[in-house]
Amino acid sequence: MIAISNNEGGSGIGATARELLDGARALDAIEAGVRLVEADESVRTVGRGGWPNLLGEVELDASVMDGSTLRTGAIGALGGYLHPISIARQVMERLPHVLLVGEGARRFAAEIGAEAGELLMPHARTAWARWFADEVGEADRAAWPDVPMAELCKQAIDPEIGRDTTVFLAQDKAGHIGAGTSTSGWGWKYPGRLGDSPIIGAGSYADTRYGACACTGVGEMSIRAGTARAVVLYMKMGMSVEEAVHEAVDDMRALKGGLIGRVTIHAIDAAGGHKVVAVNGLPENHYWLWREGEAAPASHPAEIIAISDDPAPKPTAHRRYERLGL
Repeated sequence: MIAISNNEGGSGIGATARELLDGARALDAIEAGVRLVEADESVRTVGRGGWPNLLGEVELDASVMDGSTLRTGAIGALGGYLHPISIARQVMERLPHVLLVGEGARRFAAEIGAEAGELLMPHARTAWARWFADEVGEADRAAWPDVPMAELCKQAIDPEIGRDTTVFLAQDKAGHIGAGTSTSGWGWKYPGRLGDSPIIGAGSYADTRYGACACTGVGEMSIRAGTARAVVLYMKMGMSVEEAVHEAVDDMRALKGGLIGRVTIHAIDAAGGHKVVAVNGLPENHYWLWREGEAAPASHPAEIIAISDDPAPKPTAHRRYERLGL
């Protein structure tokens, strides 16, 4: 048995390990752990307490994948509900579809009786109000929200620099492998933006025969490179988990134009091996790892591989307010 989460999964990875020890299936253990991260208001890129979009609204994305059936469920741009990971799970369990977004996702969440709640916490509300007052022109403030937002969106740099989407990968006692992701995405993003978290094959993928992969960071990069599916496919082709992740890093070197930032690739294989690489990463890029026989999950540094000279977006109002601790 093995369980991995990124650094932001610290509040939930212990629960995932305990569930696995108690005989839970991989996906059940993953969901239990991710729910704790979603409820942790100190994690400001996941669930309750996440950063808002340009309109001051928190929109959540999540996905699950069962590697033994290749069934999956995902939701995107969902507001007003506390546990998107569980709603994504119910998309998989109850619908013939894979992905619901926006109003459709909200309708489904209400239909299944998902737990509703306020997502915008005081720190995020204050930061957004400061940004709105300081960075939005007087004419736009008067006409808000009926204003062009494309230029404002360019101030929305990835809050997942050092703080990430949460991703969980696990293999249970029976060898079943699963993957789960949950995020509030970029702060100050254009309303309706989806990152890689709800895009199966980009932000996550699981196949019990070979392994699983999940990504954090600049989701646009993982979408363009098809990273999560690629890692699993490379393992299917006979590469080790380490070789597969390195090959996926090389795929990212082909990305030209657009936003090139930081991505962390997490992967496990069917034999219980793992590899985590932080593309254009920082020293604080760590991940949580638990394996059968270990008393508790432990934090480990990711391997750092640079693929560009200047991967960091420039400081913006959003980052200034975040550094103030708002």
